[in-house]
Order: sequence, then structure tokens, then C-alpha cells
Amino acid sequence: MATVDPITREIIKNALASIADEMAVGLYRTAYSTIVRDVLDFSTSLCNAKGEQIAQGTTIPLHMGSVPYAMETLFAKYGDSMDEGDVFILNDPFDGGMHIPDIFIVKPVFSDGQHIAFAVSTAHHLDLGGRVPGSSACDNTEIFHDGLRIPWLKLYRGGKPDESLFTLLRANIRVPHMTMGDLRAQLSACHTGERGILQVVERYGVDTFEACSTELLDYTERIVRSEIASWKDGSSTFVDYMDSDGCGGPPVKIQCTITVKGDELTADFTGSAPQVPGAINSTLSYTASAVAMCVRAVMHADMPNTAGMFRPLHVIAPAGTVLNGEMPAASSMRGVTGFRTVDAILGALAGIVPERVLAACEGGNSLVIIGGQRANSREAYVYYELISGTWGARPDRDGNDGLCNPANVAANISIEEAESNYPIRIHRYGLVRDTGGAGKYRGGMAVEREWELLEGESTLTIRSDRRDHPPYGLGGGLPGGSSISILKHHDSEEVLPVMVSTKIKKGEILYHRQPGGGGYGDPHDRDPEAVACDIQNDRVSKEAAERLYGVIFEDGSFEDG
Repeated sequence: MATVDPITREIIKNALASIADEMAVGLYRTAYSTIVRDVLDFSTSLCNAKGEQIAQGTTIPLHMGSVPYAMETLFAKYGDSMDEGDVFILNDPFDGGMHIPDIFIVKPVFSDGQHIAFAVSTAHHLDLGGRVPGSSACDNTEIFHDGLRIPWLKLYRGGKPDESLFTLLRANIRVPHMTMGDLRAQLSACHTGERGILQVVERYGVDTFEACSTELLDYTERIVRSEIASWKDGSSTFVDYMDSDGCGGPPVKIQCTITVKGDELTADFTGSAPQVPGAINSTLSYTASAVAMCVRAVMHADMPNTAGMFRPLHVIAPAGTVLNGEMPAASSMRGVTGFRTVDAILGALAGIVPERVLAACEGGNSLVIIGGQRANSREAYVYYELISGTWGARPDRDGNDGLCNPANVAANISIEEAESNYPIRIHRYGLVRDTGGAGKYRGGMAVEREWELLEGESTLTIRSDRRDHPPYGLGGGLPGGSSISILKHHDSEEVLPVMVSTKIKKGEILYHRQPGGGGYGDPHDRDPEAVACDIQNDRVSKEAAERLYGVIFEDGSFEDG
């Protein structure tokens, strides 16, 4: 194999990252659905010929670890029968996928008949059949409720589409034009990735490309090992909880023990809850993604997004637990489990590298799905809102207000987009005073949003959390504010469970408030000038300033109480 000098490696590394980003931009611009185009729930990757990830677009961090697991199962099934022009499709959580709504599209890349790489795109789709619109509900109790399972199949053979598979997909989806449009966007992204790789190969040759791909994996591994080796050896355990099992059952325990030994790190989730009846069970790949993301988040060094990240990491998640569900565990809403897993991992890492870990964020994006049929045309629609929230306070500054959880890259659907394309009206959207956890550094403020259904009756699905177990503070900081969902009927109001599938009727209004971020440090150590600024900007009330921070305001001035 050819040797690669550091300058060439850096040029090719940046080229691969740019190709993955170009794939992401193309997918974003050609997608049909709001969940991809507006919420940005997708990712793009490049892999070498062995299926090892060598680049990822600036997309969802929690998707990174899923690609190696998916590629492993692809090779197990099709390792000897990959031909030029083939394209593969997958969404089955029990065949290497993450959950039913996430579809993988994988295209092998060939140069002069030699298989040299893969282009990969992953996107969350509006609907893939199942029990409820959106193919996601916390109270689904088996994988068959979640929707249509697609094991690894060839979507294209030798460049020709399998029309029978496309027909099967259309027949099982409530909004086939949206799903087919997003699939084409994913295919287009893979074509972009293929073209970019071939341009690199044309310039540098196959041998140099393959050698650089190998070196990038080794380079990533060296950086991660060096970082871990700089941390103190030892173990730290943290326990966190989800409020519900998805079906109104008891809190669900997530336990993580981080052990650092030399230049390797083990994340052991032994002690976590058994898999639950509801659809919040996670796959092992998603749990491993959470570990990699958290370790990456507390590292100082910059590095490429490759599978070399995983070599020094060991993940123990016993089969049959909520973090490694077994057939027929439902998993369509496993996102909330991923976010809580991140919180547990970071809580454990706070015992290893406390100066690098932020307090708990809002607990992850809240998910609101309103699905039904248009009153006049009876055309199906699925409105999918993944509400982006706020950050916990950091060891040296306040948490960000109204910014997506660090474990995700997502955006709220604009009011104009929502009201133009769906039978809803948004009455309220903003930040909520006194919801950021108090501390020397204040947690980010909660996001609130309110929707009115304008016609008919629709299915309403909510995935939220952190009502009974609010986001934790660190270093003496206080927890953030709790979440709440209220369905306003015509003559009454109903406080809904954190995870629920129900109905919403014309004229009824749903109000949802996310949790606020946890605080960091003793609130009485906060600079009174910072408290005054919070009051001036309506982030903190005068009453809360006196009660939580000991700062008393009188006649426009303040004194440190």
C-alpha cells in the first residue's frame, strides 16, 4: 500500500469532509418533507471499501456510530454480491438500523471495476406505515406497531431500480409522495458522494486514496487514545431516569459507569432498566453512538469524523435492556433514550474530567406529531415537529437559550412553513422566564410553543420528558425547569402525560413547554451584574433573583443579599 505524507493526508481528509458536507447540502435542498428539509433530521457519510467510516457531514452526531454497525450487517448479507450500480436500503433495527423512520441508503463506489468506497445517507422519514401517522408513538408495544421493516435489500441492481420494492413502499406509506421524494434526495446525495470520491481518485490515484483512508482511521485512533491517556485513571458512575416507559409505567433507569484505564475507555451500562413495553428501547448502535459523541464532546483535540474514534472505546450494554433491546422490542421513539443516555454518560464523565462537562440540557428535542386527513380532499398529512430546546450551563459560562441539544443538529419548523402547509395555527413560540437552572452560571431557558388544529380530528403524538426528573445541575447548580404539555379543549384543560398518543379536534390548542437547562456552580456565586442583566432581558424575575441568587432589587438598583 502507498505511503501518504502528512500534507496529502490533510488535503484528502478535508476533501472527504467537504464531499460529505456537499452530500448534506444536496440532500437538504432536494428533500420534500419538513422533517428533513426544515428539521434537518438526516446525516451523510463516506466509508472505505471495508465499510469503515472515513468522513461524516456536519449533521446529526448521534448518527455517527450507527454507520459502522449498519455496514457490518450489510457485509454479512451482501459482502460477496456488491456490483457497480447497486444501491442498498435498510431501516430494520434488528438488521443494523436505528429505528423504523430512519432509512439508510448505501451506494458502493467503483473505479475501473474496483470497489473502493461507499457513499451513505440516512434520513428520518415522515411516515413508514404502522399504527399511527408518523410511524412513531411511545406507547407502541412491539416493532410491528412502529411500521414497515426493511432488512438490507437492493433498491437498485446494476443501476436499475427494483420497481416492485418501490411499489411495496408506496403501498404502505400514508404520504408516499413525501417519502419517495426524500428517498430520491438520499439517492442524489449518494451520487454526489460517489462523484466526489472519484474526483479525488482521479487526482491522487486509488492507492493513495486507500492508503489515506487507512491512515485517517489510524490518525483518529491516535488522537482519541492520546486524549484519554491524559485523563486520570479510575471509574465514575452516574444514574439518570426517564419519567415513563412510554406506556404510563414507572421511571426508566439509565446507569452508566465510565472507566478510564491508560488510553482506553469503557462505558458500562449494566444496571440499566430491562427493555420496556413502550417504543423507547434503543439499539446497541445508538447507545454506542451516544458514547462516542460524549467522549468527542469533552475532547480538546480536533480530528476527522471516522470510525477510528471507536477503537479505544468499549461499550457494555447487556442484551434485553432498554439500551440494547431484543426482538420484538419497539423503538420508534428511542430518541429520548439516546438523549438520556447522553446525560448519564456526561454525568459519569463529570467525575473524570469535571472541568469539561456541562450541566444537563433540556433532555432532548420534544417531538409533536399531528397526523390526519384534509377536511376537503381527505388527503393524508403528517405534521412532524422536533422542537429544539436549550443547553445546560457550562463550567465557565451560561447555557445557550433556544439552541438545539448538543447531541443533535436540528431546527424548529418556521411558523410560516407550518401554517402554509398544514391545518394548524401557531399562537405562541418563545423562551420562558425563570426556567433556566440557577447557578454561578445559569442554565438555558425553556422553549414554549402552542398549536391550534384548524380542521377535523387528528392523531396527536407527543414524546417529551424531564417533568418528574428535571435536568440536573452540576457543581452546586440547581436543576432546570420541568416540562409540561396541556391540551386545551373548548371548555376545559387537560395536562397530558409526558409521552402520549391521543386525539386533537378542530379548535383545540396544544401547549408544550420544554425543560430548562441545569445550572452550574453555587447560585450565590453568580455576579450580581449578570443577575441584573438577566432581569433586564426578562430571563429571570426579581422574585427569583432574590430567592435563588440572594440579589435584592429596589428602585432600579440592587444589593447583594
